[in-house]
Amino acid sequence: MKKVKLLNLKGEEIKELKLNEEVFGIEPNQKVMYDAVILAQASLRQGTHSTKNRSEVSGGGRKPWRQKGTGHARQGSIRAVQWVGGGRYGTPVPRDYGKKMNRKERRLALKSALSEKFANNEVIVMEELAFQTPKTKEMVALLNTLKVADKKVLIVVDTFDENVILASRNLQNIALIANDEVNVLDLVNADIVIFTEGALTKIEEVLK
Repeated sequence: MKKVKLLNLKGEEIKELKLNEEVFGIEPNQKVMYDAVILAQASLRQGTHSTKNRSEVSGGGRKPWRQKGTGHARQGSIRAVQWVGGGRYGTPVPRDYGKKMNRKERRLALKSALSEKFANNEVIVMEELAFQTPKTKEMVALLNTLKVADKKVLIVVDTFDENVILASRNLQNIALIANDEVNVLDLVNADIVIFTEGALTKIEEVLK
């Protein structure tokens, strides 16, 4: 049976929590996880890159000089691709980079990422996460208490505390998300994942 320590803000163990093995105890599927990461990264691309081809640039309506007898190479338009200010060939056009995964694959990828984090001892569960003041030093003190100050940390909460948001936003190695925003890309990028007890319970309810 999978178990994890439940800690308070002082880093003291309160009790042990039993984890759902269907969520935190499966054999990670690396292929599905990889596909989920590629999908997430692709969805971040706007795809608005655009250049003008020969038909879209202005000018060049007539032949610049006659075909023969000038000593120049023959040319049909000053807006051909070899001319300065001419159209471009084979360059990016707007497109959608979006990919698709079915629901079972998405769930499997998420459970695989969670199971891998647990197997690598990269999961910490807090009883709650709330600060008295909205100061960065509050978050830094907690990270030092948990001995993860030098790690990339993903914090998953069930409810947002305003002081926690303000205390963490200036720290580059901290990402704060809600339990319904958990995704494979953030999990894979993090060295340590900190869950509140409430967030962990809700994630298990959704994925079991």
